[in-house]
Amino acid sequence: MTFSGAKLALFLGSDLLVIRRDNRPDIPWPDHWDLPGGGREGDETPQACVLRETHEEVGLSVAAKDLVWSTSYPRPHGIVWFFAAHLPARTAGLIRFGSEGTGWRLMPPQTYCDHPLAVPHFAQQLRSYLARNGAFSGG
Repeated sequence: MTFSGAKLALFLGSDLLVIRRDNRPDIPWPDHWDLPGGGREGDETPQACVLRETHEEVGLSVAAKDLVWSTSYPRPHGIVWFFAAHLPARTAGLIRFGSEGTGWRLMPPQTYCDHPLAVPHFAQQLRSYLARNGAFSGG
């Protein structure tokens, strides 16, 4: 089974960057809180996929060296990679929201995990990351 896409738990300071998905019936998880990332293009690696998608969606150029954790898990359409990165809180000032979704916000990670509109399998992966690595308090 090849990988189909990648997502990034991107912490800006101690908060998580989340994106509100479009509210369209033809997409998975409409109107839910999503994480940066998306589908694989061509033969790109999981890292290249998540870095490209993050730049396209929120205008941030995250470096591969900033990816501090990764895991992969099966989904019906293929393997999904899940990454985590931590950048300073001031990075939020560099966000340039792209054309997918209806907006973005910073949210405490536990709030995302407990939110009724969080994409469930992303919340599960985030819980796993937090349990293994502890809460992050950045600046």
